[in-house]
Amino acid sequence: MTHYTLLVGSTGGGLPATSFVELTSGSSTFNVPTGYNAIHIQAAAGGGGGGSSGLDYDRQGAEQGGGGGGSSGYVSDKIFSVTGGETISYSIGSGGGGGSVSYTASTGGTGGTTTLSGSTSGSIFSITGGSGATNRSGGVGGPLATITGGSAGSASISGSAVTSGIFADSDNSVKNVTSNTSGPTSTFNDSGNGAAGGNGINYPGDNSNGPGRVGASSFAGNVSGGAGGDAGNGGAYEPGQVGKTGSRGSGGGGGGTEQGAPGGVGGSGQIIYRFLQVI
Repeated sequence: MTHYTLLVGSTGGGLPATSFVELTSGSSTFNVPTGYNAIHIQAAAGGGGGGSSGLDYDRQGAEQGGGGGGSSGYVSDKIFSVTGGETISYSIGSGGGGGSVSYTASTGGTGGTTTLSGSTSGSIFSITGGSGATNRSGGVGGPLATITGGSAGSASISGSAVTSGIFADSDNSVKNVTSNTSGPTSTFNDSGNGAAGGNGINYPGDNSNGPGRVGASSFAGNVSGGAGGDAGNGGAYEPGQVGKTGSRGSGGGGGGTEQGAPGGVGGSGQIIYRFLQVI
């Protein structure tokens, strides 16, 4: 970690932390302000996987709620070394689309990858999205499909982590870097893999109805996945039976049973960051 001479107007902890900025889509760049030597990632996630559709059968004696999408890997309250003035490039992973209605094969989309890298620092992290839930080998008259929940994404950390030192917070109070616990997991220097989505749900009895599976939660269980689509009441599916959209890298919910409602979209990725001068 580079040490800086305190500038005129600074506090005993150095330059005050900048305000948090949230990125939720797209790819672009931003610059490290002069005098700052660390980037605090309060939260980062890739895209969540989409849920699969539910399935309705004419003669099989059961109905099936769709499977939940998998969630992305994550970063929560990690601080990385950067160089003042360098250019930081980012890309935010989108959530995977929900599986459409199909009695032969239907797969929710895989969430996109979220990345952060510096022109001087190199790659800082890469967070892969969760995969979509899948339906296999169903049919209007049966047999029942195999409905598998989406798999978990992962977090690959390559930047130089800052785990000790002090900084001036935005209110000029001097704090230890380990006090940064405002992220989704409330744990300093945390990162990890996502979670797998649950498999489809079988509801015994012809014309029985039930909701789809909830999508996998993100940030180690701290951000819920999209709810499963509601049970139907007969006839073609209605909007309420569609699986619900995830958030912050969580998985989309599975579609409800009635007439095979589509699965929900996975939650979009994100990066929430600010700059610190750690001394």
